[in-house]
Amino acid sequence: MRLLPLLFICYIIAYVDRTNVAVAKLTMAEDLPAFTSWVFGFGGGIFFLGYFLLEIPGSLIVERWSARKWICRIMVTWGIMAAITAFVRTPTQFYIVRFFLGVAEAGFFPGVLVYLTHWFTTRDRARAISYFLVASPIAMMIGPAISRLFIDIGRTITIDGVTRTNPPLLGLQGWQWIYIIWGIPAVVAGIIVLFYLTDRPRHAKWLTEEEREALESELAREKELKGDAKHKSALAAFTNPRVLLLSMAYFGIVTANYGIEFFLPSVLKQWYNLTPGQVSLLAIIPSLLIIPGQLFVGWSSDRFRERRWHAVIPVVIGSTMLLVTTFTQGNLVLTVLCFTIAAAGTKSYMPAFWSLPSLFLTSSAAAGSVGMINSIGNLGGFLGPMVMGYMDSNFGEYRYGLYVLCATSLCSAFLISLLPLKKEPPT
Repeated sequence: MRLLPLLFICYIIAYVDRTNVAVAKLTMAEDLPAFTSWVFGFGGGIFFLGYFLLEIPGSLIVERWSARKWICRIMVTWGIMAAITAFVRTPTQFYIVRFFLGVAEAGFFPGVLVYLTHWFTTRDRARAISYFLVASPIAMMIGPAISRLFIDIGRTITIDGVTRTNPPLLGLQGWQWIYIIWGIPAVVAGIIVLFYLTDRPRHAKWLTEEEREALESELAREKELKGDAKHKSALAAFTNPRVLLLSMAYFGIVTANYGIEFFLPSVLKQWYNLTPGQVSLLAIIPSLLIIPGQLFVGWSSDRFRERRWHAVIPVVIGSTMLLVTTFTQGNLVLTVLCFTIAAAGTKSYMPAFWSLPSLFLTSSAAAGSVGMINSIGNLGGFLGPMVMGYMDSNFGEYRYGLYVLCATSLCSAFLISLLPLKKEPPT
């Protein structure tokens, strides 16, 4: 209750800041004609190139220096870069800002995972991480819900035959305010992290001396039993064929995930000629099934002591529904339903998937493998939006992009199914 709520809120803000371009895009191109679907796809994806460069170094800094200081630095700089996006005027400026937004945010996610190992023992850690991960689908609901309140500022809109002109607010359009209102909370939360978060149990004045000693001794005992991290074991993680296989699998799934997230509003707008406000509201719906999906897969995976097929089956379901979606144009309800199941499938696999490295690596090597899988896999966040933008700009149709996303996620499911694993021993 002391640590997780703040980290949960920080992850919501981080996730919205990297994906709010999906909603802002709906009206941004009206003021900036040079911003085609290709520009948005490339700019949305280039975030992950910057993110890739500093992700592993950032997590090492959290381990060796100070989590609260580094997370504070991350949040303040990414909040500033997110707000600066409101003032871009050319595609080049957009690319630069998005790249440095990725650089600014790099290390947050793996850094938090490392930070949680400083506080939660093995028996509680997976549960703590699952609570943290749920922030992602909640961000997918909160982001569009709040952004839609600002999207029509400075625009002339017609609803039910009634035309209304909304004046700019302080000389800024709605899409500009979307970037600003989500950048400010990141800076504020970063400052709160600096003063509220505690690096390690021994520094926690809000624990009694007995509580601090008990927690520190238990964490030290686990570390001694598992052995200290060795350079050799970390190198073993980076060169392990199964880690490389999981990295490629994660790359394919992330490609589909971010391709959908960045362009779902644009697909709905193109297929059904909806207003930006209507699109933003509908974009919330696919997130509703993700939370129960993740919780169910996590429970079932633990219940049956099985990981691989609990990761494969949701991805296959999501990929199949993504393909089915391409045949639903003309039926809005069916389109949203298919997108909802597709989103749930390509997100619900995560609890089982992130349990796989620890099945064949020691604890220190498993930590290194998580960093590598996450770094390489998130490059799919560059490919997915770029593919969708390219297909629309060159063929005038998002359908072909959805075919590609379906293929990448199916390939990921196939790769995970090839993973050689020993059966987990009974509890």
